[in-house]
Amino acid sequence: MTTHLLYLHGFRSSPQSAKAKQMAAWMKLHAPRVTWWCPQLPPSPTEALALLDQGVAGWPRHNMAVVGSSLGGFYATVLGERLGCPAVLLNPAVDPARDLARHIGETTQWHSDAPFFFRPEFVDELRAMTPGELARPSRYFAVIATGDEVLDWHEMSQRYRGAHLRIVEGSDHGLTDFEQHLPHVLHFLDLAPLP
Repeated sequence: MTTHLLYLHGFRSSPQSAKAKQMAAWMKLHAPRVTWWCPQLPPSPTEALALLDQGVAGWPRHNMAVVGSSLGGFYATVLGERLGCPAVLLNPAVDPARDLARHIGETTQWHSDAPFFFRPEFVDELRAMTPGELARPSRYFAVIATGDEVLDWHEMSQRYRGAHLRIVEGSDHGLTDFEQHLPHVLHFLDLAPLP
């Protein structure tokens, strides 16, 4: 059973994302003894991974799990491969070095409009940390929306071939219907039985 759960938001997002808040509310109400951590990730991928490595350093590998959305799904895959822990991926970025190259420069966060710089070297950092073939695909559960307007659902499905896949007809990149998928996420994490 999961005793420590890490949630990773996507590019330009934050712990204030709808999915992060829904999961945090469920954890607080139904699993208050589970350690929950949803940090604000810095723009630098290297700094983000350093923060996460430090934050989970004392967590039990056999009882921890990570959930990641979009770019957070990419980071969740990096951690899943490094630590051997289960990971849930919500419309995960497959090749963020390629996809985020067009976002180099100043941009803003979704939930605060606070500006930040996405630097050219961040693309190199993403490329350098991209995992190869998954060591154990069965450790992963990916929720993939065919209506994702940002990422290609075929590419996501191919990347996580052999994993537990929930292909959602329609929906969107943000999974605005996340409440319908949350029970399946919790079931995979061994936090709640399917209703």
